[in-house]
Amino acid sequence: MIKEGGYVRNRLRSFKYAFVGAWSLLKKEPSVQVQTGIAIVVTAAGFYFEITRIEWMFQVLAMGLVLSAEGLNTAIEKIADFIHPEFHIKIGSIKDVSAGAVTFAAIAAFIIGVFIYWPYIEELLA
Repeated sequence: MIKEGGYVRNRLRSFKYAFVGAWSLLKKEPSVQVQTGIAIVVTAAGFYFEITRIEWMFQVLAMGLVLSAEGLNTAIEKIADFIHPEFHIKIGSIKDVSAGAVTFAAIAAFIIGVFIYWPYIEELLA
């Protein structure tokens, strides 16, 4: 059974909602703003050092991983606050685990950045 509006129109509408959500994250969430700022800096560094295509792929993947984790963390926190607005030890634990996932992504991205940029920085300082 085909839903009202047709398959293609519904998919396009889904993309619209996804971009609205991404824009909302960027406008309202300080952690996403910080990570976006870092992504802009490392992107500029990539152009400056003329990193390879493979390095760009890893860098973009790392940036996407961190920003995705930040978005999911925000969604989990908002759901938890909606379900239980006042402090609750289990909700706090859920939020901690969610933030921990972002930490794993950020550490992985940092390590990828070190692997990419260390040789360029060594060469620059030599």
